[in-house]
Amino acid sequence: MNELEARLNYPFGDVLPEPAQTQEVAPGVKWIRMPLPFALDHINLWLLKDEIDGREGWTVVDTGIAKPEVKALWERVFEEALDGLPVLRLIVTHMHPDHTGLAAWMCERWQVPLYMSMTDFYVASLWSSRPAGGAGTGGEVAVAHFARHGLNDPQAQEQIRERANYYPSLVDGMPRRFSRMLGGERLLIGGRQWDLIAGYGHAPEHISLYCPEIKVLISGDMVLPRISTNVSVFDHEPDADPLKLYLQSLDSYEPLEQDTLVLPSHGKPFKGLHERLRQQRDHHAERLAEVLQWCGEKPMSTTDVVPLMFKRKLDLHQLTFAMGEALAHLQMLYHEGKLTCKEDDKGVLRYSAA
Repeated sequence: MNELEARLNYPFGDVLPEPAQTQEVAPGVKWIRMPLPFALDHINLWLLKDEIDGREGWTVVDTGIAKPEVKALWERVFEEALDGLPVLRLIVTHMHPDHTGLAAWMCERWQVPLYMSMTDFYVASLWSSRPAGGAGTGGEVAVAHFARHGLNDPQAQEQIRERANYYPSLVDGMPRRFSRMLGGERLLIGGRQWDLIAGYGHAPEHISLYCPEIKVLISGDMVLPRISTNVSVFDHEPDADPLKLYLQSLDSYEPLEQDTLVLPSHGKPFKGLHERLRQQRDHHAERLAEVLQWCGEKPMSTTDVVPLMFKRKLDLHQLTFAMGEALAHLQMLYHEGKLTCKEDDKGVLRYSAA
C-alpha cells in the first residue's frame, strides 16, 4: 500500500469476492468482481435490491466485457446470488467496454430496460457497430493520430492498426432502446433515492450514483482508490480538453458526506472520498507543472512526454492510454495559453512554453 492509499479506509480489508460470488457491502447492495484480460485485471459490478411496480428483484450496475467466460459467471450469479428473484433493470455508468460489454445480452436475457446517459448510449451504439478503422477503435485513423503526436514505431503502428475491431470485440452490440439518465436527477431503487452525478473527461457523460440514506456512492471510474482515472485525448476528438472537464467534475462530489462509502469500478470499496479528491487534484497539478517544465526546456511531442510521465514498461494497451493521458495534460496547458503547439518538419506536433 502506497502512502496516499494508506490515508484511505478500507472497511472490508483485503477481502475480495471470488468470481460469481457476491459480498454485501451495504443494506441491499452486493459487490461482484469479474475478470478483465488486461493489466487492470478486474472490474467491480453491483447488485441493488429493487422493487418496480410491486415486483421484487435486482438492479444490476455495469456488466463486464462480452466474453463467454464472463457470461458463464453471470449465469452462476443469476442462479446463486439473486435469492430466486429476477433482474429488473440494468444501469450502465458509461460506455467503456468493461462497463457496457454485455448490455445487449443482459437486457435481452431478462427482458429489462437499460438506463444510461444519452451521450454514452449513442457512442456505444455507434462504436459497437462501426466498421473496421472507425474513430476510437484503432485502425488507420488511430495510427495517423498517434503518428501526428510522434508515435512512429512500425511495430506499435501495426498493432494499433490491428485493433480496428477492438471495441466491437468487447461490446456485443447495444439494446435498441434505453431510459435516459441525467446528472442532477434522482432514481428510485428499492425504495431509496439515488442521486445521479454526471462526470466528464473520462467518458463522454459518465453517471455515478449516490444514495444519501445509506451514504453509498457508486463512483464508476470517476473516483478510484489506487490508480488515477484515465483522462485521454483520442483521435475522434483531437482538440479536446478532457482534463479540464474531469477536474471540474470532481467538484460535484464535494457535497457528499464525509463518511461516504465509495464503491469504485476498480480496486476495493473505501472511505475517504474527500481525501481522494484532494489527491487527484494534487496529482494532476504536479503532472501539469512537470509537463510545463519539460516543454520549457525543449519542444516536446506527446511521445517524448510519455516515458517522463510513466516510468514503467507499458504494453500496447497501456501505451495508447498513456499517450492519451500525456496529450490531455499537454492540451490543457495549451488551452490555458501556457503552451504553444507547432508542427515540425516531419509532421509531428511539438509543444513549447508560451
